[in-house]
Amino acid sequence: MLIGIDSDDHVCVDESLEELENLCKTLDIEVLDWVVQKRKKPDSKYYLGKGKIEKLRNLKELMKADLIVADGELNPIQARNIEDITGMKVLDRTQIILEIFAHHATSEEGKIQVEMAQLEYKLPRIVGKGEELSRLGGGIGTRGPGEQLLEQERRRIKDRISVLRKKLEEIKVERDVQRRRRLKSGIPHISIAGYTNAGKSTLLKVLTDTDVLIADKLFATLEPTTRRLKLPNGRVILISDTVGFIRKLPHSIVAAFHATLEEITFSDLILILVDVSDVHMENKLKACYDVLREIKADSIKKILVFNKVDMCTRDRIEKLSLEYPDAVFISALKREGLNTLVKRLERELFSGEEKRKFIIPISKVGIVYSYRENLEIIDEKYNSDIVEMILKGKKEVLDTVESKVKGP
Repeated sequence: MLIGIDSDDHVCVDESLEELENLCKTLDIEVLDWVVQKRKKPDSKYYLGKGKIEKLRNLKELMKADLIVADGELNPIQARNIEDITGMKVLDRTQIILEIFAHHATSEEGKIQVEMAQLEYKLPRIVGKGEELSRLGGGIGTRGPGEQLLEQERRRIKDRISVLRKKLEEIKVERDVQRRRRLKSGIPHISIAGYTNAGKSTLLKVLTDTDVLIADKLFATLEPTTRRLKLPNGRVILISDTVGFIRKLPHSIVAAFHATLEEITFSDLILILVDVSDVHMENKLKACYDVLREIKADSIKKILVFNKVDMCTRDRIEKLSLEYPDAVFISALKREGLNTLVKRLERELFSGEEKRKFIIPISKVGIVYSYRENLEIIDEKYNSDIVEMILKGKKEVLDTVESKVKGP
């Protein structure tokens, strides 16, 4: 049973519950029904009104339900009260997302990040779970054994979070070294960002012609996957898939996955991938921009890429083309529009680069070709023992080539 609140704050409760149902399906949880109550804010004790929760108890027998999932974050008191009245297990949206992340984490870093997010979520909720213990023993001004047990549990979790944070810091140091090496190489880095299940992994696979995990599931990708892509102009770029965004992304997730999300902030360009077949695409696009703003990546150059056009009518595509004239329309699955996207990548990445003329001894032409991934050869003319070349690239790369061809 899903429960939600219609607070009339311009957030469509049906859309949010539909998304929560899809999250549940990712965990093979069968959703039997939704229960929605119109109210300005959640009840502090029961999330919904007490009467509404009591009706859920009747639905338990009628529909054979054994789980309630709230479309929001429950405090310990709300969760316990709902459980006491209905006799059903109670979870909230954050716990569902954390469980999905736990199922899909494969790398050491991913598993550490998920565990840390779970512990960060659990820590402030220990007091609610142990109120009964707190009543054991203890007089005025003293702490009973129940309180001592709670304090021990809190300390254990804090210590574990500290250990995990240290491990993540060690991984971050290693990533920083790799990033500096990449930046020094001058190879542009592009991140594919977007709402979960928008087709990011499929796009990475078809662009780079490499094996990447593709699954029609929410949050199938947690760890960034980076591949090389050689463009028609001969230049090479690095392109990365990233963890999917979602509305109401738990702060514990954002905090734990900060190092992973931080990679986006070092991109030269971000492709914001949107599933245009989704009737809620505008709200999901807004959620993407919200997350990019939260991780301070909103100032990076972006290309809006509308995916899954093969699942849309021509009228819808024409309407969106007028609303979003700068967007690129593709179908990653059908490999449609990819040439247009690649040309746009070349234009956005390299249009502002410098062109410079070189006169190079034939014996040193190999130096230029050793930088071929970082340069575009606009023109070349061979004259006996010299070659005249017009090269295009970043100033620092051109300076390096110039110093080497002029050197001994």
